[in-house]
Order: sequence, then structure tokens, then C-alpha cells
Amino acid sequence: MLVLLRGVSRSFYLSMRLLPAPLRRPIAIGYLLARASDTIADTAELPAQERQEKLEGLACAIDGAPPPADVAGLAHSFAALQRDPAERELILALPQCLQWLAALPPADQADVRRVLRQITGGQALDIARFETPGAMHSLGSASALDDYTYRVAGCVGEFWTELCFRHLPHFAQLPKPEMCELGRGFGMALQLVNILRDAGADLRAGRCYFPADELAAAGISALDIAYAPDRFDPVWQRWCTRAEDGLDMGMRYAQAVNDRRVRAASALPALLGARTLALLKAAGPQRLQHAVKMPRSEVRSALFRLALTFAARGSLLISYERMRTGPAAI
Repeated sequence: MLVLLRGVSRSFYLSMRLLPAPLRRPIAIGYLLARASDTIADTAELPAQERQEKLEGLACAIDGAPPPADVAGLAHSFAALQRDPAERELILALPQCLQWLAALPPADQADVRRVLRQITGGQALDIARFETPGAMHSLGSASALDDYTYRVAGCVGEFWTELCFRHLPHFAQLPKPEMCELGRGFGMALQLVNILRDAGADLRAGRCYFPADELAAAGISALDIAYAPDRFDPVWQRWCTRAEDGLDMGMRYAQAVNDRRVRAASALPALLGARTLALLKAAGPQRLQHAVKMPRSEVRSALFRLALTFAARGSLLISYERMRTGPAAI
């Protein structure tokens, strides 16, 4: 299971390794199934309607209902279309992932299924929204973007919190409703970081997650962004600030966690997200032309600092501020 995780997400794999065993299995299974469904939704070689049907079949199988088509057959048909070997291996492992899900304790199983209903629902909306190849599509408003980031990531913060409160006595210093609220905002912020980081590639693929009404207020459309980065920049900066506010929520979440290992696993995405935003801001308009990623050496440095300080609360805050300050500060 962890081998599959390591292939498809280096940052999430690192967080998983920090978690106690009772949390690791349901969270890893949930992530693998979400990543597999995302791969199906994003397989542009197939028409939107076929991707919708296959995604619906997988969602039925995850929910425990008989799927319209054989999952093993679905896996083999999609695996052949994957260029990335790790993605191909994950898709082929779908029947095994479903077996792992069925073997979870009932409460964990129900939580995984609940969060995946939200995630696959968001992915289905994405297919419908961007179904016409070669055309540019935008989300209509901030509320549509908030809905999307909640469906594919905010609900994950709630899922993580539910599991932690059930499996870990004295999980947090804050009450469960407040931790769920912080986790939801944190998850939405992490998805915003992805949107900000991938904006250029998404635009080239005909996808714009920035609200059309905000672009119109700036005097541009999604088609104009690449040619008028100065007018797009205030929109980008506004959502960057939203992402930063959500990462701050993530650090408040991590600070409230009592178990040091879970605190480290909770804080790590906020640290990496803050660093990614700092690099994106430093790149300026070039961030739309070239991929901006946190170097592996800096990821290793962040992990080393977490281990060296045993995820002490004060040290986490210092690391977070360092991550936010800019490319030369690490």
C-alpha cells in the first residue's frame, strides 16, 4: 500500500509515514482511491461521457454497490492509457484497493466511503464543466470555486479529523467542531495552492478555475490571462491570500494536536504549501509559463527539521514563517 502511495504522491507519502498505524491504513486507502478516481476523470484521451460513466462505476464500487462494469476490466482499460508508470500501477491495483477498503473496520469504512462520495462528485462536476475539448471554460463565481475546493479537499480535512478523534484519545486541545472547521479550511487551502501552482498548465488545457466574474471585473476573460498577466495578477493575488489564510488555519490545527507524530503529519502540508506559495509569488508572471515546484532538497530539509525538533509547537511556527518569507530564506 505504501509503495503505491510513494509512487503517486511524495508529499502525502511523507505525511503517511509519520502517522500512527491505526490512522495510516484508512487514510492511505482513501487517498489511493481518490487519486485513482482523479486519474480516470483526467484521462483526456477518452470522451467526457465515457469518463463520466467509468467514474460513476468506480464510485458505485467504492460505495459497496455492484458497479455497472467489472472493476478489473475498467482498471485494465484505463491503465493502458496512462503514461506515468506509477499511475498505471495504481489503476491496475484498483481491485486490491477496494478489497483493502472492504476489510476496514465498519466506522472507518463508512468514513472513507463518505469522503469519496464528495470527492468523486467534485470530479464528475469537473468533467461536465470542462467537457468540450479545445474550448476555454471558467468557473462562474467564487462560490463555485469554494464548492469545488470543498468537494475535493475540504471534506478531506473533516475526514482526517473524524478519524483522529475516534482513534486517538486526547487528540486535540480544541473541541471537535472547531478542529473540523480548521481542517475544512486547511484542505480547501491546499487545493487552492494546487490551482495557483497549476494555473498555466490548466489554461493551456482549456481549464480556468478562477471565477469568471472576477476576471470580468478586471477587464479580462480566461482567454486573455496569458496575454494580460498584469490585469490577471490582482485576481491571482486575491486567491493567493485566501490560500495563505487557509494555511494559517492548518497551522492552528497542527498546533492544537497533542500527539507529536500526528502534529508533524498535520503541519507538513502547511509547511510545503507555504513554501510553494512563496516560490510562486517570487516567480511573478513567469509562473504561468513554467512549472514552479519546491525542490526535493528543501522537502528533505523540512522533514529533517521536523525530526530534529520533534515537531515542537514553537519550532513549527518558526519553520512556517521561514517557509513564507521567500526563496532565499531556507
